[in-house]
Order: sequence, then C-alpha cells, then structure tokens
Amino acid sequence: MLKKLIFIVFLVITSVSFLGCQSKQKDASKDTKIDPLEIIITPQIQQQIKIDTVKKVDLTDAVNVPGRIEVQQSRLAKIGSPVVGRISDIRVSLGQEVKQNEVLAKVNSVELTQMQLSYIKAKQQIELKTKAFERAELLFNAGVISKAEMLRIQTELESVKAEFNASEDQLEILGMTKNAIQKLKSTSQIDSYSDVTSRIAGHVITKHVNIGQVVQPADELFSVADLSHLWAVAEIPEQQVAYIQIDQEVNIDIPALDDKRVKGKIIFVSNIVNPETRTVMVRTDIENSNQALKPDMLITMTIQSKKTSRIAVPLSAIVRENDHTYVFVKTAESRFRLREVDLGHRDGEIVSILNGLALDETIVADGAFHLNNERKKKELE
Repeated sequence: MLKKLIFIVFLVITSVSFLGCQSKQKDASKDTKIDPLEIIITPQIQQQIKIDTVKKVDLTDAVNVPGRIEVQQSRLAKIGSPVVGRISDIRVSLGQEVKQNEVLAKVNSVELTQMQLSYIKAKQQIELKTKAFERAELLFNAGVISKAEMLRIQTELESVKAEFNASEDQLEILGMTKNAIQKLKSTSQIDSYSDVTSRIAGHVITKHVNIGQVVQPADELFSVADLSHLWAVAEIPEQQVAYIQIDQEVNIDIPALDDKRVKGKIIFVSNIVNPETRTVMVRTDIENSNQALKPDMLITMTIQSKKTSRIAVPLSAIVRENDHTYVFVKTAESRFRLREVDLGHRDGEIVSILNGLALDETIVADGAFHLNNERKKKELE
C-alpha cells in the first residue's frame, strides 16, 4: 500500500514539473516573438536599401489656394446679329467646333433689305448725275449755261457719291461681305438674309437663340472660345503676395480629373487687394491642346513662397498603408520598425515631416517599399 502511495505522489510531481516546463517554454516563446511591424535586415536586404539619418532641410513653403478654370478673354468672342431681324436658320449646336468666319445662323432682316435698296438707289443716282454733269460740261463749254449752274450739278454728283459710299459702309456694318456687296452692285438683286458668323476659330460654349426668335444687334446669340489655352485663376492671401511674381511656375491640381496635376506660369498679378477677402487675384496660363480641361472646373493652386528649415525625408522613405504613412526607424542593430508619421509639404522629391520623427534618428531613406514587402512576407510565415 505504501509503495502505491509513493508511486502516485511521484506521478503527480512529474506531471506538475512537466506542465511547469511547458508553461515556461510557452512564456519563453512568447517573449521571443518578433514584433509584426519590425524587421531584421539581412545582408541581402542591406544591398537593396539605403540607410540615413534624419536631418533638417531647407524647403520652399507652399500656399494652397482654391481657384477655377476660366476662358481667356482674348480667346473668347461673344457673337450677335449685325441686324435687327428674325432667326431663320441655325447651323451649329452647343459644343460644336467652328472655323473663323463660319456661318452660325441666318437672320431675315427688313433693315438689311431697306439698306440694300438705298444702296441701289444711290448707285442709280450716281449714273444719272454723272450723265447730267457730262451734259452740263458740254453746255458750259458752248456758252449755254453759266459756270455756277455747272458747279451746282457737280455738287449734286458729289453728294450722291457720298451717299453711295455711306450705304456701302453701312452694308458692311450690317454683315455683308465685300463679295456680296459687289454682287449687289453688279446685279441689283436684293438678299434680305444676313449671316451671323464666328469671328474666331473655337468651340461654341454658349447658345441663346432659337428658330423664329427676333434679335437685336445688342443680343448675345453665341459665345465661341478657343480652348487650346485657358486661365487658372486663384485668390492669394495678401500676406503671401510678396513671394509671388510674374513667370513663376505653379502646380495646379484638378479634382475633377482624379487630382491630375498640371504646371502653369503666372502671367498676371492684380494691382489691388479685394477688401472683403483680403486676397489678390493671380492668373496662370495653362496649355489645353487635348481639351481635357473645362471652363469653370475647380482647382487647387500650389504656389511656392519662402524657404524654411524643417525635418524632411525623401519620398522613397515613405510607406503608405491603409491611408496612413510610415517610415522604417532603426530600433536596434539590424532592426527597423515601422513608425507612423504625419507628412507636410512636398518640395520636389523631399517631403517635410510634421510629427513622428526626431533629428538624427536612423531611417531607411531609400528602398522602404521593398523592405515593407519583405516584412509582410515574414509576417505571413
């Protein structure tokens, strides 16, 4: 009986010792488990990355201001009818590309008819007065009429010639071409239809006219714009105006085009400050040959100003994951750990760090993306 009791106690002690060893092994295993955000750099990885210390760099400050895309005024034509009349035909639609002097619409005009009739009458009067003057010269030379009478007839001829020239000028003002006027002069056939033509080549960006509509010369019927170059316009805070100058390059981000970034040059800085917003308007020329940019698109204009010294790292040191930004920071010999940082302004291939890094810390300056892929592989093992 005693032997059995001793045997049972031995089994209990052995079991407790075994379980204790297992617990210690688990604790030891737990203590040696590698941080998932940390990676040990092997000699092979060392060849694919570049390590450097955190420094301060002179970065150019940037001002981000909202703005918009506008049509350049020198490339915009607001087109109306040269005569009072009724629209009889419209030959273009909104957005259509047109050439210079292309007919956009036709207007049936009583005013044009009357002016053409006056032109024909003036032409006929010139013919009659010319013949009368030729007869008067013959009679004067024969001593039949006085010189005063001959001069009176000559004055009447000059008067109808002036009326004829004035009628011709008026027809041009009413939209008739020189060829059309010459045809009227030779045939005396009246055409009551006036052409509404485009003064420039471009696209029809507005259209305010319908068939049968009565129009006046003051009415804006179409707007045609050359969209190959546009303006980016923004309002700069007056405190930053001292750093703005003509021909300065700026970056322009367009949210409507997936934040596409284009470059432009400042071509105009306003001479006055808006008293309500305390801003100064600047204007930038943008090339738009592919017609991707549209007037009235919203933009963000980034304008460089003065340089300041701040903590910064190369863009190649930044790792982006789940809408957060990280940098690999050295924690021990050959060990680097991901640390979240807040990014500031980007200047070329350098970006400032607002929070998360201190001076002289050792980081992976180049190859961080590759190193992060290696870390993910180790995490999955």
